[in-house]
Amino acid sequence: MKILMIAVNDPAGTGIGFCRAVNRLDRHKSRIVTLETRYTHSWPKDLHVPDLDGAGLSELEDLLKTSDVLHFHMTADEHLRLGPFLPADYLAGKAIVHHEHGHHDFRSNPEAFREKYRRLGRKNLLVSTPDLKRMMPEARWQPNLVHQDEEPLRPAERQWTGPLRLAHSPTRKDLKNTDELLAVVGALRGEGLGLELDFIDNVPHAECLARKRTNHALFDHMQGYYGVSSLEGLSQGLAVIAGLDAWNLAHVAEFAGVAGADLPWVLAHDSDSLARSLRVLAGDLERCRAVGQASRRFVEECWSEAKVAGHLCDFWDAL
Repeated sequence: MKILMIAVNDPAGTGIGFCRAVNRLDRHKSRIVTLETRYTHSWPKDLHVPDLDGAGLSELEDLLKTSDVLHFHMTADEHLRLGPFLPADYLAGKAIVHHEHGHHDFRSNPEAFREKYRRLGRKNLLVSTPDLKRMMPEARWQPNLVHQDEEPLRPAERQWTGPLRLAHSPTRKDLKNTDELLAVVGALRGEGLGLELDFIDNVPHAECLARKRTNHALFDHMQGYYGVSSLEGLSQGLAVIAGLDAWNLAHVAEFAGVAGADLPWVLAHDSDSLARSLRVLAGDLERCRAVGQASRRFVEECWSEAKVAGHLCDFWDAL
C-alpha cells in the first residue's frame, strides 16, 4: 500500500523515522508531508510544503490522489491546508488513521478528540506511548523507534572513568523535570559527588545525538512514561534514567517480550529517588557501563527498528 503521513510538524522526528524504517522493510511505501518547522532540531524532511516548488507540489497532489492511507499525526486532520491542497478533498476510498503523540491540546482534553473521532466514525487510532491509552483506551499503542544500526545511534567508545557524565536534552523543560534535575545535580555536587551535566538545549538533532554518545548516562524525565530521548539513549548504550510508572512498565514489558524486572531503565520517580540513582551510578561506573550494555542489547533484541516498524505495518495491513 501507499501511505501518506500528514503532520503540522514532525513530532520529535518520529514521522520521518517511521517512513524510513517502513520503506526499508519494503512492505509498504510511506511518505510524509509537513507544514511547519518548530525548534531548531533539523530533523530530516520529506515533503515540506514551504520548500516545495511546482514539481514538488505536483508530487504532493499525486500522493494525495493515489495513496491508500492518509495517516494524520498529532493535531493534523483533513482540514489542514497543504499549500493549494486540502486533504478533505481526497478522502474517498482511503483509510484514515489518527496518531496521537501527547500534544498538550490532547492531554488537556482527550475527550474532545474522542468525541470528534466517534462523530466522524474514525476507528483507526494510534497513540505513541502507553500512558495515552489511559486517555484514549480504544486506540492501539504504536511504540516509537530508533534506527539502532545507524552510527549516531550506536554506542561510542568512551572512557569509563570518573566523573559520571550525565546528558539531558529537554525539548520542553516544563515537561521534562529539568528544574528538579538541576536542583538534584547541584545538591550532589555540593556533597562532593563526581558528576558532570551535559545540558543539551536547542541544538540540531545530529549534534544532540553526537553529544549524548559521549556521556555515560542520560536523564529523560519523571512524567510516568518514556520519551524518544530514552530510546536514543538506550540505543547508544547509556544508562537511561526515567520515571516509568507501573502501567507503562507493564505495557513496555509486554511489547518487548520480557519480564518487567528485565527492562533496562534506571527508575527515578522523584527528586529523592533520582539522587539515589545518580549516587549509585556515579559511585560505580562499571555498574553504569553494565547497565548501558544491557540498554543496547534491549534495543537490538526487543525494540529493533524492524520490529517496531513491522508492528505499524501490521496495523495498516488490518485496515
